[in-house]
Amino acid sequence: MTYVTLGSEADSQSVRVQVAPEEQPWRPTLTAVADGSGERVGVLGGTFDPPHVGHLAIALEVRHVLALDRVLLMVAGDPWQKSSHSAVTPAVDRLAMTELAAAGLSGVEVSDLEVQRSGPSYMADTLAHLAAANPGDEFFLIVGSDAAEGLDTWSRPGDVRDRAVIVVVDRGGREGGRPPAGWPHLVVEVPSIDVSSSDLRRRTAAGEPIRGLVPSAVADLIEARDLYGAVDS
Repeated sequence: MTYVTLGSEADSQSVRVQVAPEEQPWRPTLTAVADGSGERVGVLGGTFDPPHVGHLAIALEVRHVLALDRVLLMVAGDPWQKSSHSAVTPAVDRLAMTELAAAGLSGVEVSDLEVQRSGPSYMADTLAHLAAANPGDEFFLIVGSDAAEGLDTWSRPGDVRDRAVIVVVDRGGREGGRPPAGWPHLVVEVPSIDVSSSDLRRRTAAGEPIRGLVPSAVADLIEARDLYGAVDS
């Protein structure tokens, strides 16, 4: 069975919906769609430094559970909440790795929208651009449970809340953080894969293997461009 949880602004409790595999995936009723003629598009933003199998599992599982037409891996050009206090790999390298990671995955696409835009990457700007370019689409912003707790700290959080359905990802049945009060949201459980970008950077610098944790093409690019102090991995 697949479980989806709907968090309500009016009700602090969550409603968990059980969906049998043979049934049509449950779709929330949304009022933001004008005529129903557009697509249901997931947006999974991130630094992707580097992208790994956990990112891909999230994109594929959320697309399946919520019956999305596609999921965009939105590579941050300037991830301001990270770049202000730590080094970040150049956007051109992170974009190239993410394109290789998503190659061949049906319904998963990579967007360079934030890379092409100058200045800090604000999701409010990204969602505004996507909505203007595709006015009939529904947007589902996919966030980890850790990031969900800090949504109020994002730039123009009201715009983010108004332009997309928030989808919080729980891993392996472990309940994580939730958005602040006043943020309606969905919760989707995804398989637990114990991998993180920070650990992959550490492993690469230490000469430890990363293949299997990232697609082989990504590992090849890391070696070719000597990212993270890469040695043969």
